[in-house]
Amino acid sequence: MSEETWVIISFLIFMFLFAGVGIASIRVKKDTTDDYLVAGRGMHPALAALSAVSTWNSGYMFIGFIGFMWMMGYSAIWISVISTIGQLVAWIWLYKYIQKEGNERNIRSLSSLLANGKAAPEAKMDAICSVAFLLIYAGAQLSSGGKALFAMLDWAEWVGILIGFVLVVAYCYAGGIRASIWTDAAQSCVMIVGSTLLCYVALSEVGWFSGLHTSLKSIDPALTSVTPPGLEFGFSMWVFAFFLGGLGVAGQPQVVSRIMTLESEEDRKQACLWFFVWQTPFLILMIIIGLASRVIFPESNNFDPELALPMLAMDVLGPFWVGLILASIFAATMSTADSQVLACTAAITDDVFPEWSTDHKKTKLTTIVMAYVATCLSLGAYFSGNNSVFSLVVLAVYGLGGMFIPLILVRMSGYKPSSQHSIMMMTAALVAVIFWRVKGYNVHIFESVPGMGAAFIVHFILILNENKDHWLEKLPEKSVTASFIVGILVLIIPVEYYYANNAPTLKDSSPNPDSTWKLTVEFEHSYAEETILISDGSTDSFYFDIPADVVQVTFMLNYSESNEGGFGEQCDDVDSGYDSTNVPMEFIAWNLENLSGQNCGGNSLGGFSTFSGNSQVDKTYNQTDTYQNLTAFIEAMEVEKDDGEIVFNVNVNVNTATPINGDNGEEITMIITYVRYDSHKLTQIE
Repeated sequence: MSEETWVIISFLIFMFLFAGVGIASIRVKKDTTDDYLVAGRGMHPALAALSAVSTWNSGYMFIGFIGFMWMMGYSAIWISVISTIGQLVAWIWLYKYIQKEGNERNIRSLSSLLANGKAAPEAKMDAICSVAFLLIYAGAQLSSGGKALFAMLDWAEWVGILIGFVLVVAYCYAGGIRASIWTDAAQSCVMIVGSTLLCYVALSEVGWFSGLHTSLKSIDPALTSVTPPGLEFGFSMWVFAFFLGGLGVAGQPQVVSRIMTLESEEDRKQACLWFFVWQTPFLILMIIIGLASRVIFPESNNFDPELALPMLAMDVLGPFWVGLILASIFAATMSTADSQVLACTAAITDDVFPEWSTDHKKTKLTTIVMAYVATCLSLGAYFSGNNSVFSLVVLAVYGLGGMFIPLILVRMSGYKPSSQHSIMMMTAALVAVIFWRVKGYNVHIFESVPGMGAAFIVHFILILNENKDHWLEKLPEKSVTASFIVGILVLIIPVEYYYANNAPTLKDSSPNPDSTWKLTVEFEHSYAEETILISDGSTDSFYFDIPADVVQVTFMLNYSESNEGGFGEQCDDVDSGYDSTNVPMEFIAWNLENLSGQNCGGNSLGGFSTFSGNSQVDKTYNQTDTYQNLTAFIEAMEVEKDDGEIVFNVNVNVNTATPINGDNGEEITMIITYVRYDSHKLTQIE
C-alpha cells in the first residue's frame, strides 16, 4: 500500500477513537438542556481543564500560531509568555467570580452572566455579539481542519470544511458539551504525544538548538531578534495587547462554559493546576516546531505559513505518525468548533429566545443552524481567499475579550451597570475593534487594547456625573496614583528607547537574487495510453486531455509491423501531426515533434512544460542555480491554468516485404506521461 493509504488508515483509526470517546458520553448523559449545555455542573476538574486546553488552542495553535512563529521568529514567543500570564490572572481572579455567579444565579451562558437578568436588553446584545464572533471563530476552526487535510492528503479545503460540519453536528448530538469535553481530553493527550515526537524529529533535522539559531539567522537576522520590526506604536503596547488577550480568555463563552461545568471552588483550583501543567509544555513544543518549520521551509514565495506544521509532519514523520498528527489537528479543531457552536446555542436559547431554554428539541435545532452558518462563513472565507486562521482567531478572541472583560471587571467591582450603560460599553468596544481591523492597525497592536480601552472610556464618562462607581470610592490617594504612574513610565521609557535604537529593520522579502541555492522538487508521474487500428491510407486522431494541475506532458508513439501476412515483413510508413490549439498558453517550453517515415518501435514525440527544460523530469529533481532563476522556476511550476486538450493525427501507409504479402493497416499506440508538481525545498548554499 502507498504511504497515503497508511496515513488515511492511521487517521481513521484515531478519528474513530476520538469519536468513540464522545459517543461513550451517551451512557451518562441526561436529556435536559442543563446537561446538554453545562454537563449538570458535575464535570471532573482534570477533564474540564484538558478540554479547556484543547478548546483554547486547537486549530489556532496547530495552524495559526505555527504560521505566526514561522513569520515572526523569536519575537513571537512574547505572545505565549505574556498571554499565559494573562490567562493565569483570569483563572485565579476572573474565573472565581464567573463560577460563583454561574452557580448562584443558575446561568449557562456568559451573556446571561453579564446582564441584570435573562432576556434583558443587554443580555440580548451580549448574545448576538458573542454569536457573531463565535461563528467567526468556529469558521476558523473548520478552515484549520480543511487546511490540514489539504496539506497532508491533498484534499480540497472545502471538502475538509464540509466533513467538519458533519462531525460538529455528530459531536453535538452525541452528548452536547459532555461529549465535547470527553473528546477534548482524549485529544489533549494525543496532542502532547504527537507534538513531542514531531518536535524531537524536527530539532534533529535542523541540527538541534544551535543549528536552529544559526539557520534562522542566515535566513533573516530579524527572526532571531526578541523584538519584531516595524511596530508603529512601539513595543510596550504590542506586548500589553497579549496580556489583555490572555485575560480575554475569561471573555470566551466556549472556554467559560468549561468553568461552568465545575461544581465547587476547589474544583476550579484543581482545574487551574491541570490547565497550566498541560498547556505550558504544549506551548513550548509549538514554539520549537514553529521555528524549526521556518528552517525546513525557508522560502516564502507562494508558501502558506499556516500549512507549516502538517507539511513538516509529512516531511519528517512516518505514515502512522502523520495520521496521528492529522487526526489530532482535525479532531481538535472540530471539537473546538463544536464547543463554540454549543456556546452560540446557549446564548440564543437563554438570552435571545429564553422560551426555548427548556425545549430540548429546539435547542438541538439551534445547534444545527449555528453549525450551518459557521460552515458557510468558513466556505466564504476560503473561496474569497481570506481564510487566515490566525487572523480570524485573533479577531474573534480579542473582539470578544474587548467587549466582555470590561463588563466583568465592572461587575466584579460591585457596580451593576444599567442595560443602556452595558450596551454603550459593548458598542464602543465593537466599533473600536472593527475600526482597528479595517484600518490595518492590528499588525502593530492587537485589537484587545482599543476594544477594552474604548469600553472603559465610555464607562468612566457615563459614571463621572453619577459619582457612584465603587472604583471611584476605592481609588488610592493622588500621591499613590502618581507613584504608580511614574513606576509604569520608568519601566516603559527604557524599553521604548531600546526598541527605537535596536529594533531589527524590515528585510526585503527576497534574498540576494545572485546568491546560490539548491532546489529539490518532488514530482508525481501518471500515465495514459490509447491504441487505434488505422487502415492503409487512412488517418485517425488521438485526443488527450491536459488537466490543469499538470506541469509537464510528454508523448510516445509506438508501433511494430504486426499486421503483415506472407513471407517477411517491412515497416509501414507512419506520419503524425499535432493540433495544439487548445493547449493552455502557460506551457511555455515546447519540443513537440512530428513523426514521418518507417519508424517501427518506440518514438518520442517530445512534449511541453510550464518551466524551462525539454527533457522529462524525474520524480525527484535537483538543481543548483541563482536564487532568481530558481524562484522563476518555482513560479512557473505553480502557475495557474485551465484544463486543455491536444490532438494527434496519425496517417498509415503500409509497406509489404513481397508483392504477395497482405497488410490491412497498423495498430498505433500513443502513450502520454503526466507530471504533477508535489512539493519543493529551497535551501541556500553557504
